Amino acid sequence: MGIVAGLDSAPDFTRIVVCDTDTGAVLRQGYAQHPIQGAEGGRPSDVDPQAWLLSLGEAAGGGLLEGVQAIGVSAQANALVPLDAQGNTVRPAMTGGDKRAQVAAADLIDALGGREAWARAVGCVPGAGQPVTKLRWMARSEPENAARTAVLLQAHDWLVWQLLGRPVRRTTDRGGASGTGYWAAATGGYRSDLVELALGHQAMLPEVIGPADAAGTTPEGLLISAGTGETMAAAFGLGIGLGDAVVSLGASGSVMAVHPEALVDQYGMITSLADATGMHLPVVTTLNAVRALRGTAELLGLPDLESLSDLAMKSTPGAHGLVLLPYLEGERTPNLPHTAGTLAGLRRESMKPEHLARAAFEGMLCGLGDALDVLRGRGVEVRRVFLLGPAAELPAVQSAAPALFGAQVVVPQPADYAAIGAARQAAWALGASQGALDPRTPPAWQGPVAQVLDPGEDLAVGQAVRQQYVSVREQTHPGAFRP
Repeated sequence: MGIVAGLDSAPDFTRIVVCDTDTGAVLRQGYAQHPIQGAEGGRPSDVDPQAWLLSLGEAAGGGLLEGVQAIGVSAQANALVPLDAQGNTVRPAMTGGDKRAQVAAADLIDALGGREAWARAVGCVPGAGQPVTKLRWMARSEPENAARTAVLLQAHDWLVWQLLGRPVRRTTDRGGASGTGYWAAATGGYRSDLVELALGHQAMLPEVIGPADAAGTTPEGLLISAGTGETMAAAFGLGIGLGDAVVSLGASGSVMAVHPEALVDQYGMITSLADATGMHLPVVTTLNAVRALRGTAELLGLPDLESLSDLAMKSTPGAHGLVLLPYLEGERTPNLPHTAGTLAGLRRESMKPEHLARAAFEGMLCGLGDALDVLRGRGVEVRRVFLLGPAAELPAVQSAAPALFGAQVVVPQPADYAAIGAARQAAWALGASQGALDPRTPPAWQGPVAQVLDPGEDLAVGQAVRQQYVSVREQTHPGAFRP
């Protein structure tokens, strides 16, 4: 069938991969930073979307897209682009977990009648990052801009629209729409009443098209697929399916899995997203993952996480009874926003640096195990766990994770999985448009190169360590965790 391209517009850069349509092999790639800079070199919350187009053009330079037949677009989640009736941006795009919107999130939760009401309405509880919350902030803080807002797009919607020459029709996909806070994965429909609740009036919303549908064709004949959010694109690029979960180790952590139906969680621990294939992608987040490791390394005077891992490997499973509840920033799973971390099991023999190092790794992984258990408790099957992030390469993580998670652990080689997922979507849309692929079945691409780690004989020991952690959590925060 030829070659396709996947474009990932992340918060800081654009990455483009050009792939073989049949196998998914990456043939060439391009990269460019967005020309944006915040105060003191940090990432700004407000970004002119033109910056995304400028870096796209730079990344695609040198004939990168020559011969490409279709393009898929992945982009950062939660970037809201408000447009006026003429299609011009009303204000810069609001990106990321915008702390300005924290009060607006609490406002919205109360306005609909609490967390459970939101979970039932759209499968998630508003947080500072979500577009619906940013609308509420704009209505309260920038009423003139709110009044001018006529159309609501997210980053990937806006980029697709630009690539197509700004047509009258504006589109999105289920994955991107499911993160807005005004589209329900369970019903597959918008809740325009929630847009009005947040913004103060109705606005035009992009048409949600199917996973294998094309958003359109450029004047040059280049097919543009539906596009999707970065999380959904990365899951699609990894090739995860039923029975697979993905654990992402950032400063905070997240656990997501493929499931055939949307999950409604009355406690708001599950964010019910849709994926890029027509399935669902429930997500559970923790506020503390690698930040617990970094804090422990600093406490022990170690220069980096590799040193902390080396030290932890000198201890043994269970860290001589030392247990760290890693709730350093409060916690979301379980819902303990105002708590602090806890170090339990201090005895003379456990008060050694290597045991504290081990307890930090076990505490982080057990916290993520709690998040996995939230999904398992709702009937989500977890046979394999894909472990992502630089910390996934650490020996202390790899040695402990399979037994603590009670599942096979897959550690893929670092790659641009969101861009690859966008390219795979482009190949699907191209094949479906030509009658060469079933619109219900995505192209079968090669899976990622990965290490595969099995619990093996360590499973019983890992589950004992996990039980030790659960006991301390229940003693310290009785009843807080509801799997």
